[in-house]
Order: sequence, then structure tokens, then C-alpha cells
Amino acid sequence: MYLIAIEGEKNRMLQRYKVISLTVAAVFICYIDRVVISLAIIPMSEGTGWSETQRGFILSSFYLGYILTQIIGGLLSDRMGAKIVLGVGLIVWSIFTFITPWAFYGGFAALIIARIGMGLGEGITFPAWHSLYARWIPFSERARSVAITNSAIPIGTIFGLVVTPIIILRLGWEWAFYLYGGLGFIWYFYWQRIVFSSPKEDPKISDEELEFILENAPASEKASELAFSKWSTNLPLWAIAVAHFCNNYSLFVFLSWLPIFIKDGLGVPMAAVGLLAMLPHIASFLFLNVGGYFADYLTNKGVKLITVRKLCNSIAFGGSGICLCIVPELSSVAGIIAIMCLGNVFGGFSAGGFIVNHADIGPEHTGRLMGITNMVAAIPGFIGAIVTGMILDATNSWDMVFYVVAGITFFGGIFYFLFASTEKQFD
Repeated sequence: MYLIAIEGEKNRMLQRYKVISLTVAAVFICYIDRVVISLAIIPMSEGTGWSETQRGFILSSFYLGYILTQIIGGLLSDRMGAKIVLGVGLIVWSIFTFITPWAFYGGFAALIIARIGMGLGEGITFPAWHSLYARWIPFSERARSVAITNSAIPIGTIFGLVVTPIIILRLGWEWAFYLYGGLGFIWYFYWQRIVFSSPKEDPKISDEELEFILENAPASEKASELAFSKWSTNLPLWAIAVAHFCNNYSLFVFLSWLPIFIKDGLGVPMAAVGLLAMLPHIASFLFLNVGGYFADYLTNKGVKLITVRKLCNSIAFGGSGICLCIVPELSSVAGIIAIMCLGNVFGGFSAGGFIVNHADIGPEHTGRLMGITNMVAAIPGFIGAIVTGMILDATNSWDMVFYVVAGITFFGGIFYFLFASTEKQFD
């Protein structure tokens, strides 16, 4: 993962590498399970008579559950330990993924309930692993580690987009849910045996690595109480939350609707939809890591941390917004996919911006702060999918979809630039 000069250094880092690796696997599974519905809904819709608005509600209902467990997931992770919380969350969403076909045949309402249940499990994920990293990952490695873990989002998405059409065409759409749901149980077996909530609890960690982590990790102890009145009025936290909201509006709209856009809007055959839809996510995977390494490089060179955060975030939001504005002006499939890839190239620099800012302003409360901003950022998952469906029903055109997403992206970048901070806000 990192260049290691001597064998002793390799041994010193081994345990936190295991934590990172299994966390990456959890996020990977999370996004496979999340993206499958965007492809499966195409054959699922046949013969149902669902409108675009109804399809939007199915795609968005997941986020109703996702919103509800964000803060509690972060709170429990900071207080009880992220190992237990993340493990429970993954098992819950895996169960609901597995039973989705049964819910579909049970009727529209049952399908909605299953999607909400899946969201309840996944809502825990990001607050939990951010809390875990605040205790396991030294400051000098933080942006890279977060970037590597976030890169599992596009990797999982790519895998789902490529493999799901094959499963659907060969086995039927139901088997996509059965197979992906089963992955969670395999992951849980290894998670329970390898990962601990803090390095102090790990019996296999070396004294050298433990000392290094405790001296350099953002947080080493379980968090104290965090009053509502303190975080609810904190402007630097809201700068992160607004950026998170605006970033996720774009992410969730295209996570849900991109395959449909490629098939219906661009006229691409179903067999090629997944392959084209994965290309922007490949760009995101590559440049999330570039962004993380870039941020750590600047930080280790002595550039002020607030400068690093705002620079990386401005590149991400400004570049992405411009690319989104260009898409409606293009007519070729290749040109549209290429400019969407370029947008994700810019977007990858957010790994050094708002994404990693929580541990700057409240290291001991990282899980809860991530839960707060991710709860806010889950809202566009619900409203974005529905609004997109309504726009399509009203205009029968994708142009306005892209302009709306671009405007929201620009707003998020500007708000963060004006109000973000790297000063510690919460003790």
C-alpha cells in the first residue's frame, strides 16, 4: 500500500493495513449492493407499468433508511467501538439485499420496505469506519488511507455495473441480489476475527506499531458527550455538511440513473450499459487516490492544512461543475462519457478536501461528525432520484438534470471555500 524501506517498518504497519483492507472490502460490498438496483430495475420494471417517478421512488427509498442511522451509527461507534457497529450494519444490509426479490414479488410496498431496511444497515457504514480510522490511522497517512477506502466506492460500483448485467442475462435479475447479499456474510467471518475497534485492543499488534499509532493518530480514546447546541451551530461543520450534501447529490443521482440515462437517453443496448457506466467510476477510483496522495504531499511539505483542504475541494467542485454543464452541449456517446470521466477526475481531489475534514475539527468525535454530515448528505439520495424522475416526466429531456446537478455542485464548492476550517472545534 505504501512504500516501505525496511522490514521492521513493514511489520510495524501490518495491523493497520489489515484494518484498512477489510474496511475497503466493506465499502466495496456496500456499493455493489447499492448499485445493483439501478440495473436490476430495468428488467424488474417490465410489465409493472411503473412511471419514471415511481421508479425514482424505488431508487430513492433506500435513502429513507440510510438517513436514520447516520448519527446513531457515529455515536455508537465513538462510544462502543466501530468493530461491533460496522459488523452489525453490514449483516443487516446484506440480509435485506438477499431478500429483495422476495419483497418484489410481495408487491410495491414490500419492495419499498426492503429498500428502506437495506438503507438502515448501510447508514452505519461511513460514520463507523471514519471513527475506526480516527483511532487507527496516524495523521501523516490519513488522507491517503481515507482516499484508498473511498476508492472502494467506484471499484464496487464498477464491479456491480460490469458483473450485474452478466448475472441478469444468464441467471435472472434475482440472482444478483442473492449473490451480492451472500458476500456480506463471508466478509463478517473475517471481520470478527481480525479487526479491533482500537489498536490497544488488538493482541497481535507490535509494541512499536502501537506506540506509533497512539502518538500520531487523531484520536486514541472513546469520545465524551457532544452537545446538540455545540455542533448544530458550528459553521465549519456545516461547511463540511453542505459540501457533502452537494457532492452526494451528483453521486447519488448518477448512481441511480446513469444506467437508465445510457440505455434510454443515449440509446445504448443493455449488454453495453454496464461497461459504459463503469468508465466514470474508473476515473473516480484513480483520482480519489491521486487526490489523497496530493493532499498528504502538500501537508507533509508544510503547506497550511486549511490551504490544502480548500485547494483540493475547489479543484473537485469547480472542475466537476464545469464538466456537468458541458454534457448537454454534446451529442455523441463517446463525448458524453469522456466529459463525465473528466468530471470524476476533478472530483477525486475531494479526498483531500471535505471528505477528510471531520478529523481536523473534532478527532475524538470523528464518527459522530461523519454521521451528522453523512445524514445531511443522504438527503439528496432520496430527493435527487425523485426530482430526476419528475424532471424526466415533465420535460422528457436529460438536459435539465445535468444543469441542476451542476448548479448544486458549484454551490457546495463555494460554501465550503468560504466557511471551512481546520481548527479543532470540539474537545
